[in-house]
Amino acid sequence: MYMLVNCSNCHTPLQLPPGANSNSICCAICHAITYIVDPRSAPPPPALSYSSSSQYQHYPPQPHPFQVVPSPFSHAPPGPPPAVHGPKRAVICAVSYKNTKNELKGCINDAMCMKYLLVNRFDFPESSIIMLTEEETDHYRRPTKSNMRLALSWLVQGCQPGDSLVFHFSGHGSQQKDYNGDELDGYDETLCPTDFETQGMIVDDEINAIIVKPLSHGVKLHAIIDACHSGTVLDLPFLCRMDRSGKYAWEDHRPRSGVWKGTSGGEVISLSGCDDDQTSADTSALSKITSTGAMTYSFIQAIERGHGTTYGSMLNAMRATIRKTTSELGGGIVTTLISMLLAGGNFSGGITQEPQLTASEPFDVYSKPFSL
Repeated sequence: MYMLVNCSNCHTPLQLPPGANSNSICCAICHAITYIVDPRSAPPPPALSYSSSSQYQHYPPQPHPFQVVPSPFSHAPPGPPPAVHGPKRAVICAVSYKNTKNELKGCINDAMCMKYLLVNRFDFPESSIIMLTEEETDHYRRPTKSNMRLALSWLVQGCQPGDSLVFHFSGHGSQQKDYNGDELDGYDETLCPTDFETQGMIVDDEINAIIVKPLSHGVKLHAIIDACHSGTVLDLPFLCRMDRSGKYAWEDHRPRSGVWKGTSGGEVISLSGCDDDQTSADTSALSKITSTGAMTYSFIQAIERGHGTTYGSMLNAMRATIRKTTSELGGGIVTTLISMLLAGGNFSGGITQEPQLTASEPFDVYSKPFSL
């Protein structure tokens, strides 16, 4: 049994290890202190958060200081539980937004294809893959905001040198105003869980804090993000700006504030569906059979056709697949959250996306072998 404590400031679920004797816990996201007390006793003191103005800010105590629930990833449906310390493990998240005006058709296909690829091409054990989809009957395996946070925390838990981790997301992405000054364009990138309209989106600052910053030396994480506005959704320090001829240069995206957005010695590489100001396609134009995310389809196709030898060849192949489809059809079905919320459904237009590569450290994309 794990104790889950909701941060008294930002309400992020915080996980206490069994037997912990501490009477407080510090949130890794907002750095507020939440006091742990017996629920039968008096309410805890106000949480404190230290701000950049060097003054303490007080937040009102929550009515329920903590709740004890079973860890959602230690009581999986029948079958062996995911291996916390396995050398290879993955979180695959597909959000279809079923029966809403934001519905996507290809996300489940993306998730199933990605799982097949990881298991059969890259030898990931099925027992070490967490699937979050709306098809799941287990409440803890549905792609809600809370479950996505917990799954990402599980992904990096207990990492050891030699571990290879994968986070794949297929769903809506969006942007919101940046309030802490760490974005060059003034906007944070976000991922949209199935309950984003009531619980909010997951912001790139939080994703970075959960799966990037804690990554220790010798651990490798790949993020494969098939969503709109996803170019820098992990807030990694470096973006590979590549033109259509394949020539590239690394852009420095480290915040001017000096806030560190890299790892604790590990390596993170993200392949995303498009630039921050672009949209990603959910379409049947590529497979000719069924709906898929254009990014996921082009990623898998690049590997299957032998173009996944280096990161440079992978990125060029993915972009070529999407450009070829666009030129053949003269357009496809593009879904962007903002446009769909305004229009109330899908709309037609050209597939203008270009997959992007970001990393915790710059490297030679044409000499570094691609591997998961």
